[in-house]
Amino acid sequence: MWVARWREDVIQANGAVQRVLRSETLGPVSEIAGRSEARMLLQNRLASLNSGQRRAAEATMNFGTFVAEQFVPDILPTLKYATQKIYSLLLRKHLLPRFCDCRLCDITRAAVQQFVTGKLKDGYAWETTSHLRTLLSKVLGTAVSWNYLPDNPVRGVKMPERTLKRPHRFLTMEEVRRLIAASDQPVRTIVLLAAMTGLRIGEILALRWGRINLTAGALRVEETCYHGHFGTPKTKASRRELPLPPVVVQALLAHRSCSSDTSAEALVFSTCRGTPLASNNLRKRQLHPTCARAELAPINWHTLRHTHGTLLHEQGTPLRVAQAQLGHSHMTTTLEVYTHASATSQRQAVNQLENQLFPNVPEFAEVRQRPN
Repeated sequence: MWVARWREDVIQANGAVQRVLRSETLGPVSEIAGRSEARMLLQNRLASLNSGQRRAAEATMNFGTFVAEQFVPDILPTLKYATQKIYSLLLRKHLLPRFCDCRLCDITRAAVQQFVTGKLKDGYAWETTSHLRTLLSKVLGTAVSWNYLPDNPVRGVKMPERTLKRPHRFLTMEEVRRLIAASDQPVRTIVLLAAMTGLRIGEILALRWGRINLTAGALRVEETCYHGHFGTPKTKASRRELPLPPVVVQALLAHRSCSSDTSAEALVFSTCRGTPLASNNLRKRQLHPTCARAELAPINWHTLRHTHGTLLHEQGTPLRVAQAQLGHSHMTTTLEVYTHASATSQRQAVNQLENQLFPNVPEFAEVRQRPN
């Protein structure tokens, strides 16, 4: 066997630099034709180290230290507030308990694959496991970008085929009418606005009067709210202008007449102190009781967004228009996630097909049994 040995500098946990001896098997003599080829293999192996692309700290810095000292203070603040909260939770509950004491260079693709597969076996949802893989890839990808690692071991880690999930809920037109009729303010106006515009609940709770033109019947989405924190819309496509139908304009005019502060920067929906409403509290304390009064199963705010997309589709709205209305970056999201076929539409479709194929219903003679 050809075995390569070399020395390299390593930063110890106390910050001191120590030169250590390394060795690695290059391959059997039968496959490597002489010393010159072995030297070439060694040069390729040490290219990143000799060129200064790999930091000496990679051998001893562990995952927990990198996350605490570099990823959390330097990378996490660059993300949206909602993403920060989700990533912090996933790090604390899942990634750090598993990889905290592992050196960055010791985290292998096989270890990551076992971690992902184990989470699924433990009963975690496919989406949660996928988020964990994405976050781990982001952390280790940062380590690669900052020359702590030569490559990202998460690349190539496979997720199993996505399991069937419950279909997204949406309401029919008749159910929307019942829900609105059973609602009290401000939920009635919020439900009407969500069903008629497809706005996300965070976009509704961040609406300010200065961004609504009641005369022209339009509003601008320029902000979103998550747990009381304001931020930019989810994507570039989410920053959009939407038309308002007369029924929504009338509802907003009535709501404005009851609002104590209607200045340009005032929130359309707020507490008595002018702070944003909490979507979770609204859902639990007002939306769910409203669903019970309307004799509907409990829904969440996103159900109304799916309802808007589906109702647009059923009335024949072009897909590009629906995409702009919902603020999606990709048309496939509008089509595959937010467009659903209702039982009524399916029934109408097969009835229409029958009318085209059989304008006059044929009389089918009895099928005679063939003799044995």
